[in-house]
Amino acid sequence: MTDLFAREPKKPLAEALRPTSLDEVIGQPHLIGPGKPLRLAVESKTPHSMILWGPPGVGKTTLARILAHSFDAEFIPLSAVFSGVKDIREAVDRAQAVLQRDGRHTILFVDEVHRFNKSQQDAFLPYVESGLLTFIGATTENPSFEVNSALLSRAQVYVLNALTDDDFKALFARAVASGVLPGLTFDDSALATLSGYADGDARRFLNLLEQTRTAAGARHVERIDTDFLSEVLTVNARRFDKGGDAFYDQISALHKSVRGSNPDGALYWLTRMLDGGADPRYLARRLVRMAWEDIGLADPRAARIALDAADTYERLGSPEGELALAQAAIYLAVAPKSNAGYKAYNEARAFIRQDVSRPVPVHLRNAPTKLMKELGYGHAYRYAHDEPHAYAAGETYLPEGIEDHRWYEPVERGLEGKIQEKLRFLRQLDEETKAPPRS
Repeated sequence: MTDLFAREPKKPLAEALRPTSLDEVIGQPHLIGPGKPLRLAVESKTPHSMILWGPPGVGKTTLARILAHSFDAEFIPLSAVFSGVKDIREAVDRAQAVLQRDGRHTILFVDEVHRFNKSQQDAFLPYVESGLLTFIGATTENPSFEVNSALLSRAQVYVLNALTDDDFKALFARAVASGVLPGLTFDDSALATLSGYADGDARRFLNLLEQTRTAAGARHVERIDTDFLSEVLTVNARRFDKGGDAFYDQISALHKSVRGSNPDGALYWLTRMLDGGADPRYLARRLVRMAWEDIGLADPRAARIALDAADTYERLGSPEGELALAQAAIYLAVAPKSNAGYKAYNEARAFIRQDVSRPVPVHLRNAPTKLMKELGYGHAYRYAHDEPHAYAAGETYLPEGIEDHRWYEPVERGLEGKIQEKLRFLRQLDEETKAPPRS
């Protein structure tokens, strides 16, 4: 009689097809190809501590398991989400026991290592230094920010890439060869759609393939096309972490597309972020920032359009209000560019922070009382409107010692080109006319 309680659960397709050797791994040729770092480590039987950094579903855990098996090492997996210092100490005790009993080395694999705080990371650092443990960490976040420097200095960082369309074709071929898709055929367009839905994630691709197989069986369908996929698949948002690297990388790409005067790039990244779940209000604030940082006075309408787009979104919400944000991004991208005002502000602020507190020149001071007038406040001040061109040529407006200092130098693009012409004219007047001596 079969013991029902001894049965194991049916493995998901992603687990059933998990590679067991480097030759079975799809993708990451820069790490596992001939003469590449992880291939050389396996061939030389020389383990070393490392951090595998990349998006979800690209093989970080799989590679760690393969490496441990290749080195004939004890494999202790921990998840930083569920583990603490107590679990690390138990892993150390186990590693010491295995070493004494079998003489075998231990690989400690920490998934999502970026979730360990400093004290948790410090807990296994001495055992990595002593050689008791070889540490392999997996993370979707930039190790430079999330892993403490002591551990980072002892581990080689390897960057894993999202899978490509060709990788997904190879993965699909393996699934077909394994017999897990009996009687099913896929249109090329359907396979391309699945690859797009997977968004570089092998686990997601196989899960979608498994959902498709289940739905096809329930509906007695043998040929899979894009219409069928659109009916039966519930697709999550694309790879996007609102607080992680993907978020900041895409914001950076949006900003640089605007700065680089590429409307298509700006529109693409804005739409990608909206599709991924970014807060449209946050994007609106960033567009306003871009208008002042990268366009400024070259086209003052840019800031107004960005603000109007933000206001429109507040009134309409999603999805209608997103159109205003998209058009604002396009306008900012095609507008003339100038960072002259941005640079001037930063340079003036830096100067003031390191400078002494210079007094306001007497002729610029307000004189609301008799005493202040007697002290000379406001004396010999020249009222610009009474001067030719409404400009008091030769007058000084900066404190003594920095009268000729200039921070703002407009560019020749857009409105700033005209501003530049005016400043040149006024400075020429300054050269021709000197302010009268103070009495």
